[in-house]
Amino acid sequence: MFRRFSIGFRDTSLLTIALMVSILMAVAGVGMCAGDDIKRETTAAVEAVRPALIRIYIVAADYQQGREIKAESAGSGVIVSREGYAVTNHHVAADAERIVCTLADKREVDAKLIGTDPLSDVAVIKLVSPDGKPFPTAPWGNSSKLEVGDRVFAMGCPLALSQSVTMGIVSNTEMVMPSFMSADDFKLAGEDVGSIVRWVGHDALIRPGNSGGPLVNRSGEIVGINEISFGLSGAIPSNLVKEVSVQLIKHGKVSRSWMGLEVQPLLQSSTIKKGILVSGVMDDSPAQKAGFKSGDVLTGLNGRAVSARFREEVPLFNQFVADIPVGKTVKATVLRAGKVVTLKVTTVERQSAEDRQNELKTWGICGSNITYLMQKEAQLDSREGVLVSGVLPSGPSGSAKPAIREGDVIRRVGGQPVTNVKSLSTLTKKLLDGQDGIVPVMVDFERGKKNYATVVKIGKRESSRSGMEVRKTWLPIDMQVLTDDLAQALGVPGKTGVRVTQVYADGSDQKTGLQVGDLIVKLDGENIPADQIGDEEVLPSLIRQYDSGSKVTLGVIRNGQPMDLEIELNTSPKMPRDYPKYNDDYFEFTARDIAFSDKADGNVDDKAQGVYIESVADGGWAALGGLRSGDIITEIGGKAIAGLDGLKEAMTAIAKQKPKVVVFKVDRGIHTMYQEVEPSWPTL
Repeated sequence: MFRRFSIGFRDTSLLTIALMVSILMAVAGVGMCAGDDIKRETTAAVEAVRPALIRIYIVAADYQQGREIKAESAGSGVIVSREGYAVTNHHVAADAERIVCTLADKREVDAKLIGTDPLSDVAVIKLVSPDGKPFPTAPWGNSSKLEVGDRVFAMGCPLALSQSVTMGIVSNTEMVMPSFMSADDFKLAGEDVGSIVRWVGHDALIRPGNSGGPLVNRSGEIVGINEISFGLSGAIPSNLVKEVSVQLIKHGKVSRSWMGLEVQPLLQSSTIKKGILVSGVMDDSPAQKAGFKSGDVLTGLNGRAVSARFREEVPLFNQFVADIPVGKTVKATVLRAGKVVTLKVTTVERQSAEDRQNELKTWGICGSNITYLMQKEAQLDSREGVLVSGVLPSGPSGSAKPAIREGDVIRRVGGQPVTNVKSLSTLTKKLLDGQDGIVPVMVDFERGKKNYATVVKIGKRESSRSGMEVRKTWLPIDMQVLTDDLAQALGVPGKTGVRVTQVYADGSDQKTGLQVGDLIVKLDGENIPADQIGDEEVLPSLIRQYDSGSKVTLGVIRNGQPMDLEIELNTSPKMPRDYPKYNDDYFEFTARDIAFSDKADGNVDDKAQGVYIESVADGGWAALGGLRSGDIITEIGGKAIAGLDGLKEAMTAIAKQKPKVVVFKVDRGIHTMYQEVEPSWPTL
């Protein structure tokens, strides 16, 4: 039985194995076919869009503590017109001072910002054709046709790397942020992006740098613009992006209707099942004038039934309101205390939540115009004035008593009303016209409900110095203390004094005759009482008691042999802090002539000619262009810079000419390099 069973089992196994092999081969064949189909589909979709995919390099302005900080970043985008218009995110291109794009064929081209829309996080830039030829484009797809499970491809330039693609499926076609997440986490320029955007959720991997890149369907069409990643990736639907980009291209901005309603889904406890809850009504808004009240349930607007029982439905309502023609009077139906109430409301154009910040260097502040929403949130009486968004602590406004602070509103300057940033800039120019130095100015500003007055000292400030050190006599050497152990090791036990570690060429005709390794043990016949660490200043202090031109006798031991050297003392060279400084407020660097100690310490070549960069402010144009503290500027724009006067002359000419690129030739240690600085000149 056992044998028969064994034989039968063996025979059955052979048949089963044969069947399994056949099935596996068939499955493998199907798998290979399916794999080939996926590969062909992926290749076709990607190749349809790849020529239009761009990497975007941005130099943008950020504003911190009263300074405009220039920052470099990178993102992705896609060209949607043969003229070179390309779509990306607002958070990629906003406040761009300079835009350079890398095309799929590796060419780099300049671009300019056409417009941005923070509410939808969409921006449009326009590439400059290097040869006048049209650009490759990618077609728009219909995001409303996307279904969960559809295969999609996320294209872009993650981490600023070359163009790449990842594959995934649509996970959610109406993704919104959960209620426990703060709306502030998704605000751009004061706008709640989630108020009108329902993201296309997908699981194709995206990373920083993918922002602004296209989400592509199997047909090689743009069905979204990638924006967020919280484990699950999110793309702005293409239908919304296309609508916004058309307005940005045509007008440079997006025009939307606004009524002043704040809405939310119907409460779960409510017995009302249709409509959307009016949670708040903005003061002085069309909705308030029309008679809307908090607690109303809006059921109809402009001839259309409206409803939102779930968070996912609110963005659709907001889009609907925004699309009503500006200035149109529409009928609204609300339920109030169980009764139907009909209202008429006239829409107005929706204003930006925030205005762009501006750096006002003369004042040491950053400030902006006051928008309607800013006025309401800060409870200000009017929108006139400049809202201070940042203060440089050491600047004129930060040094005033009382100091101006972030959040203050500047109302009057020198007795004249300030209406906005432009008027403050104009008043400032008038106050400084013909003045050469500091100008004290009376400033009236508001802080909350209180009105303050202070005096701000504006104008050109001379470089601060740490206090001129009196130049005294010195020995042009560096030294170390002759400790007991060192004296013992050098065969001069019991001797005190110093050992010469360096002899400076001080530029005078007098030669000390000292050499490295000499032991100085006496000054005019008196022992030098230096025998422990910390006594380094003993000999210099003794030398400073003599007048310049005096002659002293040094008792020296050289190679074990004592000798006397008579030396005429000279005046010590200037310290670096005692040199006049040049501060360039726009490029944000400080420079001076090369000091003796720069060369003596080995930081600068003995033969170097030029000016020494003492400091470079982080986030300034000089820093962005690669200039560093310790660099020696030898040329600017091909013109040799021999000293501080030459630097001032060159930078004054640059400020007048406002070139696109300024080339600095610098020495950095033993290396020489050319640094291109590409400033964006102010319009205020």
